[in-house]
Amino acid sequence: MCGRYASARKKHELLEEFQVELDGDPDKELGADYNVAPTKNVYAVLSRVPKEAERAVRQLRIVRWGLVPAWAKDPSIGSRMINARAETLAEKPSFRQAFAKRRCLLPADGYFEWMPVEGDDGKKRKQPYFIRPDDGGVLAMAGLYEFWKDPSREDDDPLKWLVTCTVITTDAEDELGRIHDRMPMMIEQDRWAEWLDPKLTDTGTVSGLLVPASPGRLAAIPVSTDVNNVRNNGPDLIKPLPPEEAPALF
Repeated sequence: MCGRYASARKKHELLEEFQVELDGDPDKELGADYNVAPTKNVYAVLSRVPKEAERAVRQLRIVRWGLVPAWAKDPSIGSRMINARAETLAEKPSFRQAFAKRRCLLPADGYFEWMPVEGDDGKKRKQPYFIRPDDGGVLAMAGLYEFWKDPSREDDDPLKWLVTCTVITTDAEDELGRIHDRMPMMIEQDRWAEWLDPKLTDTGTVSGLLVPASPGRLAAIPVSTDVNNVRNNGPDLIKPLPPEEAPALF
């Protein structure tokens, strides 16, 4: 699964990196977050066709992590829908409509996973790893987004609509699979346009765009257990452990 990630790039960097045409939240900017956790607000890149427009426009929006289906009675269900398995997207009622029409990219600098290791005292503990592109580039995690209408609010209330997202996961490649058997699905740049296209609704075709990251594309770095606490934040969380403290991964 993907339950924690880092997203520290500034808005203007993401607008340029993802060739965004419209800033969907021009008056808001998220700060650098090195410990993104479920239910936090995050950036999402998506394409929608504006009213009276003929084509979809790529935009950057601020959404909440934890997908709330349109049919949900209340938004609390979102905390249980932070991930969606790639293998069952077209089948699950919670995800199939979004998979067909509301796909997005979730920019990240990398994500965290934990692996059980044996300490010097012989006791098992969980060692966190920060997994990032080997070239230091941005990760474009495959995601879905959804709109939920709050029935308790008036139509003119700006909080009437809640926009949420989920991270799509897949089997981890051999080396990363030693840390955890699942990993976020990445979308390479040459597939961004198709993945985001809201007019592409054939789920068979869309499924073909989901290809796991090539072996060696990502690097796993042991980091401090400070990341275990969601209240901790800052660039030190993704700083490699000194060699003498780092456990052997392979």
